[in-house]
Amino acid sequence: CMKQYEKKSSPDDPEVHHASELRAYIKAKGAEISEENSEGGLHVDLAQIIEACDVCLKDDDKEVESVMNSIVSLLLILETEKQETLIESLCEKLVKSREGERPSLRMQLLSNLFHGMDETAPVRYTVYCSLIKVATTCNAIAFIPTDLDQVRKWITDWNLNTEKKHTLLRLVYEALVECKKSEAAAKVMVELLGSYTEDNASQARVDAHRCIVRALKDPNTFLLDHLLALKPVRFLEGELLHDLLTIFVSAKLAAYVKFYQSNKDFIDSLGLNHEQNMAKMCLLTFMGMAVEFKEISFGTMQQELQLEEDQVEAFVIDAVRTKMVYCKIDQTQRKVIVSHSTHRTFGKQQWQQLYDSLSSWKGNLATVKTSLQTLSPSA
Repeated sequence: CMKQYEKKSSPDDPEVHHASELRAYIKAKGAEISEENSEGGLHVDLAQIIEACDVCLKDDDKEVESVMNSIVSLLLILETEKQETLIESLCEKLVKSREGERPSLRMQLLSNLFHGMDETAPVRYTVYCSLIKVATTCNAIAFIPTDLDQVRKWITDWNLNTEKKHTLLRLVYEALVECKKSEAAAKVMVELLGSYTEDNASQARVDAHRCIVRALKDPNTFLLDHLLALKPVRFLEGELLHDLLTIFVSAKLAAYVKFYQSNKDFIDSLGLNHEQNMAKMCLLTFMGMAVEFKEISFGTMQQELQLEEDQVEAFVIDAVRTKMVYCKIDQTQRKVIVSHSTHRTFGKQQWQQLYDSLSSWKGNLATVKTSLQTLSPSA
């Protein structure tokens, strides 16, 4: 029954009877609530029912799911202007319940509420945030839509202000990190940092710091130059963390070693592992060498990457596994032959190289076409 409930509804109306049944059930479970409906209308009844519904979330009774879904159903048939406060109240109840108290039920209720509302309803923001929080506590974020394009659309649809937009993106980021979706999390954090303007970028220090540390710590993240262009990150210039990021973006292993020797305590305070940093910087240094040289001797690699002679081949094999470098080992001549390497930074020089390559490719295609037309005039 989806008709609107009016203040002067008859006691025989389905919604009135339904609210009365909910009151009786919750009271029987031990809640302090009257069995008699209020005189203020369905929204007042629901406010009182939601306030007392904690007893249901602590109960394993099979009827609890039906009862709680009934509350959600009644919420959805309320006039829009009467929904917001009640929805916020229910969300607060569902989020604050302890982790062991029916997490799957709480997720289901929030999901039913979220998908039952108009897509552009601003209060969906509250429901979605609550859904993320509950899903994170029970490791179920994979079942929640977190695609960045969809999140962007919701931010627009719900007409979120800057504070709510940042809260939402930060919440999604933390949830993705928690479930080890590092690549998706990184995209969300870049979106968050990119949303700050010159006027408020200085307020994003915590987010910028968290983003940099997470990127440095992630063993599968190697390309970091895009972070330097973000306004909140630029506000960190002159600080040790910005210096460290710059080393990972464009410097060689020796620069990191020197930094570590002078700032060991700082590295430790960030929760970064020195050995993992060394491994990542070795790969990044090798990537830079592979872009510049198509053949690299074992001796050069030992010197630049601080490797022992018997470590070179194992290092190259591990580097190829990352798919950041494609090369093969010439054991006879003790050198590495590079076929391709990913650029650590992509600036004006790299764009020019790409332009030159595409221009050359276009010219070659024109030559092939001319040759074909010469061989077959009708082609």
